[in-house]
Amino acid sequence: MSVLEKIRSRTGLLVGIVGLALGIFILQSLLGSGASLFKSDDMLVGEIAGDKIEAQEFRRRVDEQIAKIMKANAQNPDFRIDENTHQQIVESVWNQMVNDRVIKVQYEKLGVAVSDDELVDLMLVHPHQYLIQQLSDPKTGQLRQDLAKPDGTIDVSKLNQLISQLPPEQEMAWKNLEDAVKEYRTAEKYNNLIKKGVYVTTAEAKDAFVAQSKQMSVSYVMKRYNTVSDSAVKVSEDDIKNYYTKHQNDYKVDEASRKIEYIAFDVLPSKEDYEALQKDAQRIADDFRKRTNTKDDSVFIAQESENGVINIANFTKKNMPVADSTVFTAPKGTVFGPFTEGTFLKVYKLEDVRSVADSAKVRHILIALQSPKLKQQRTPEAAKRTADSLLTLLKEKKANFDTLVKTVSDDLGSIDKGGDYGWFDENKQFVEPFKNAGLLGTKGNISVVPTQFGYHIIEVLDVSKTRHTSYSLSMIDKLIAPSNKTSEEYYKQASDFAGKNRTLEAFNKAVDTEKLNKRLADNIRESDKNLPGLEGAKDLVRWIYKSKKGDVAEEPFAFKDRYIVPVITGVKEKGIAPLDEVREDVTAKAIRAKKAEQFIEEFKKAGTTVDAVAAKLTLTPEKMENVTFGSFNVAGVGREDALIGAAAGLKQGATSKPMIGENGVFMVNVGMITAGQLPKDFKNKQKEMEQMVGSRVDYEIYGILKEKANIEDHRAKYDF
Repeated sequence: MSVLEKIRSRTGLLVGIVGLALGIFILQSLLGSGASLFKSDDMLVGEIAGDKIEAQEFRRRVDEQIAKIMKANAQNPDFRIDENTHQQIVESVWNQMVNDRVIKVQYEKLGVAVSDDELVDLMLVHPHQYLIQQLSDPKTGQLRQDLAKPDGTIDVSKLNQLISQLPPEQEMAWKNLEDAVKEYRTAEKYNNLIKKGVYVTTAEAKDAFVAQSKQMSVSYVMKRYNTVSDSAVKVSEDDIKNYYTKHQNDYKVDEASRKIEYIAFDVLPSKEDYEALQKDAQRIADDFRKRTNTKDDSVFIAQESENGVINIANFTKKNMPVADSTVFTAPKGTVFGPFTEGTFLKVYKLEDVRSVADSAKVRHILIALQSPKLKQQRTPEAAKRTADSLLTLLKEKKANFDTLVKTVSDDLGSIDKGGDYGWFDENKQFVEPFKNAGLLGTKGNISVVPTQFGYHIIEVLDVSKTRHTSYSLSMIDKLIAPSNKTSEEYYKQASDFAGKNRTLEAFNKAVDTEKLNKRLADNIRESDKNLPGLEGAKDLVRWIYKSKKGDVAEEPFAFKDRYIVPVITGVKEKGIAPLDEVREDVTAKAIRAKKAEQFIEEFKKAGTTVDAVAAKLTLTPEKMENVTFGSFNVAGVGREDALIGAAAGLKQGATSKPMIGENGVFMVNVGMITAGQLPKDFKNKQKEMEQMVGSRVDYEIYGILKEKANIEDHRAKYDF
């Protein structure tokens, strides 16, 4: 039985038409969008814990989510599924399938669950933090005012009343919240169970305390690998294979990846393109000058500007963008340009010049077109009538402004402030009419101001004594972009290169011959949708994973401002990387190992003390004070864990044998050891260590379980 059914059985309240805003808020948070994914069902999406995920099953799960979303938005005829939301729902379905097969099975094995009574408590008696977050504004973190106590915490009685009267069309949203809270609480129980299983023994705590508190005076001598050239050391194929065999785990690949090299044909506008764009920008400037009715300027700007953007803004002398000083004395309506600014041609028009207060302070009452208080929509005419009526009452002093803010205003964010957002200047991110009411107004003035949000009754509380001149400029910009003809010419160049160079050898030879700039993209995963410098690379990645090492693309791939011709130069599959894929690194490590063998023999022959070895091999002995087991760096060397570890394991006065380190072969001697005073017991240390390990559970346990589940994700093969 769901929480909703339980509370109804206990209260007997009828379902009323309330809480619309709650339902919309929850639905927006929980639901996404998507579409059917696959062209065929005979392939696998992936594998999770040995369970093969078929395309048909994955598509069904996605379509179920789509159906829920469409149903939830059935009353909105303009509702559409965008690409971003589509990707989110695909990701959500996959993550849920991973969760079901990797995490939930652990819960079932251990009997971790949330009972119906516990769920009631988490939803309506002691609301879970996740529920509170869903009922709060994501920007401010503040709880909805109609569900909050004066101190901002949730009012359980208001929540119970709201849910008991929840309309049927919003029940699914509440049920989704129940499911989410149940999952969160189950995960918390599981994680806490793991944390409670963490135990640090007294001996471990003592060792850790000693390691941190014990300080050593250390001297050492090191012969570094870089003192002998790699070319002076010969390694055979057997040496390389033996090193690889002994250190295979060093070359374990957790996720498949690819490496490509590519030639980019950057599409740049030609001289003819630029001249044509300049001519068109001049036409725009001339037409702009001819326009005498500035009320229609916005239509002209939208028609001529890049992407139909209407750009009208206010500037001062300090931030004036027009590179013509006559703008400060020119009459209104003057047109400037076209100017070349970066990758744009720009035309400006001086729309207005005004004396503006440096800052102002106002308070307002908002009569919104979409009222969150009344949970209904107003027509602009109805909103204006209400605002005009309230203005009359205020001017005739038949109503109090503070009272109207609390009882009438739809701006929930300013009600507690009496409708006042404090002092603001021209740069404040308020809508222009709202700002102008204060900056162009006088103290005590009260008026009705329309904005896209509705109608505001605005009272000017104060304005600064200082003022400045504000220049209102409209701007039309045109991107300096290549023409279709130019783009086709670059495509032909890229196609010719791809057609003539079908192998890696031919590709590289052409690069050298034509002196081209070859670029690199490494560690490309199958799920990648973007690569560095290559946005929207889904098709490229799909080709990479369908091809083999050495393949050159038959056709160039098109990006926003370039065409690229790639060749696959590296393939890493999940598991132990083949020797040929890591040969360069293995060879370098084998050479280093050969040097280490040679250095150790030199150390053994040179003597048994640090000073003797240093003298014999003409090396410089080094000293360090106050070294602890937790030290990271060795003076003059850098990180050298082997040396620190060797020193920590020696007794006072003892010298190590020659040992292999990361940077060279060394011998270390421990002089004076200063031990910290041991506490009476190690309970505090045990608790500290347990908390430290426990803090890692929340973010590590899921990763460990996923790794053991051997997940294969091939969603990128499909055209989402």
